Amino acid sequence: MRQQDPEFVRRTFSAIAGRYDFANHLLSGGLDFLWRARVARVVAAVRPARILDLATGSGDLAIALQKTCPSALVVGADFCLTMLEEARRKHVPFLVQADALALPFADGAFDAMTVAFGLRNMASWEKALREMARVLRPGGLLAVLDFSLPPRGPVRAAYRLYLHHLLPKVAGWTTGRSDAYEYLGESIEKFPRGSGMAAMINACGFEARQPRTMCLGIVTLYTAVKGTGILGTPLKQA
Repeated sequence: MRQQDPEFVRRTFSAIAGRYDFANHLLSGGLDFLWRARVARVVAAVRPARILDLATGSGDLAIALQKTCPSALVVGADFCLTMLEEARRKHVPFLVQADALALPFADGAFDAMTVAFGLRNMASWEKALREMARVLRPGGLLAVLDFSLPPRGPVRAAYRLYLHHLLPKVAGWTTGRSDAYEYLGESIEKFPRGSGMAAMINACGFEARQPRTMCLGIVTLYTAVKGTGILGTPLKQA
């Protein structure tokens, strides 16, 4: 199943790479630091020796993971070279240019894997998840952080107003590319969320835990462990 055009995604992120971090911090009101810190704490709890941060972008989550897991090897991977150059400028030590649908790593190479705000942009969510399962060891942890929509009601209506009207204008002023943030809103709308996302994760070789929402539901953290190879495992509560 194809979700996004990879060349469009590559061009879009290449165009905003230099202002990406500033725009993220501004548009989230600095909450993105808290979101990444929570992911890092969840990963640190399983004491992994080898972590892959997929769709690492400018490397902020890889940096948070290294601080929280100082003895672990943290590898950042992204298919956009321009974004990786931003991560290198921030001294992320281990970076690999790689397509999430065909990772250049051996089976079971990592104990934990993270992907923050990246799965939504991939050409096939299912293929990417199955590739993540391949390079994780059995019992390894997957943490997927991404935007979602608040429950139905006034909060969702207000958030959609911000997402589709105010955010692209502010982002256009910040990065010069309002079209990139119009795409952001469109991609969030069609990305699976809640139990739908957990079911997809289960179907791709994982045992999903209960999704954890943050900030009234605008962000969700999905965690799962790699199963025994039998797909379609039922959802497990946290």
